[in-house]
Amino acid sequence: MAAISLVERIDALLPQTQCGQCGHKGCRPYAEALAEGRDPINRCPPGGEDGVRALAALLHQPVVPFDPAGPQPKPRALAVIREDSCIGCTLCIQACPVDAIVGAAKQMHTVIADECTGCELCLAPCPVDCIDLIPVADPDDGKRERVMARAAQARKRYDAHQARKARDAADKAKRLAERAAVPPKPAPAAAPAVAETPSAAAVDKNELIRKAMERAKQQAPVAATASSDKMAVIRAAMERAAAMKAAQQEADKDKE
Repeated sequence: MAAISLVERIDALLPQTQCGQCGHKGCRPYAEALAEGRDPINRCPPGGEDGVRALAALLHQPVVPFDPAGPQPKPRALAVIREDSCIGCTLCIQACPVDAIVGAAKQMHTVIADECTGCELCLAPCPVDCIDLIPVADPDDGKRERVMARAAQARKRYDAHQARKARDAADKAKRLAERAAVPPKPAPAAAPAVAETPSAAAVDKNELIRKAMERAKQQAPVAATASSDKMAVIRAAMERAAAMKAAQQEADKDKE
């Protein structure tokens, strides 16, 4: 069985609100700072004075009061959304470290009271200030055993929250990689110019025209000869007609 590290033992004594009041981004980073001797043990208001005593006993340090200039312990309060003012922006949902807020974009949000740790991280992102903190009225709510029981549940929900965020990030990276790996569609090839690559029909038509032009050249002298002979016949006929007309006119004169 693996030995439990000092960081894990310290983290087990913290309330797991992930609120950041200690100056770190969560309970685990604060536990690491305590294990390395970088931070004092009186920086966790949600853990209260009982939490300071528990850390002092583990780390063999004297119990110290909370710094008057820093955050002070106070009764736990639960976040409550004024649903008639909620605009459904989802910013509080994204800020909650234990997924204690449910809702959808442009839909009313609400807080699961039994899962809210009172971390107050949902207050600042809300653009319409529709989240209130309602103190828990139970006087025994701050007892150490109750704090540790809530911490165990909050740790499970926080771990699940982190795992979901990691899956979402991995899925997004995979989709982007698949999209980048798809080669772009090739552009359609341009139609070849007819003059450069003539079709078979165009070649046959050009060949027919060429042969027709050759036949016309060959027939041109014959046509010219035929035309010349025809003109000679016409001239001879005209001459005979003129002679006959002149003879007829002469005959008519003699009769007179």
